[in-house]
Amino acid sequence: MNSTFIKKIFYGDIPEEKGSENFQPKTNETLWPLWEVFIRSKQGLDHKHVGSLHATDAKMAIENARDVYTRRMEGVSIWVVESKNIHASNPDDAASMYDPANDKVYRHPTFYNLPDEVKHM
Repeated sequence: MNSTFIKKIFYGDIPEEKGSENFQPKTNETLWPLWEVFIRSKQGLDHKHVGSLHATDAKMAIENARDVYTRRMEGVSIWVVESKNIHASNPDDAASMYDPANDKVYRHPTFYNLPDEVKHM
């Protein structure tokens, strides 16, 4: 009986030169880093977080983000940031972090009249 063995190899998972029998699947220690993807839909608008993906480096992350998140011409610019480089505030600290802004009413945009020609603001 002739049996056929099929092995899927993804980009970056190149087996040893001695043959595919030396190929070891990725473990938790060798997983690709996680990247956060931000897309700007039109010129003048801000970038929006659209999702995450795994990639070996920034170039691969941008290429994968293009393929995954802009298949229908949704964007004009892509940013990728390695997740380990993002630091966020704790939601439990929101009261102490954002309350001081309430007593500075001059920071609220209600005091300014924008001309009709100004868009995306």
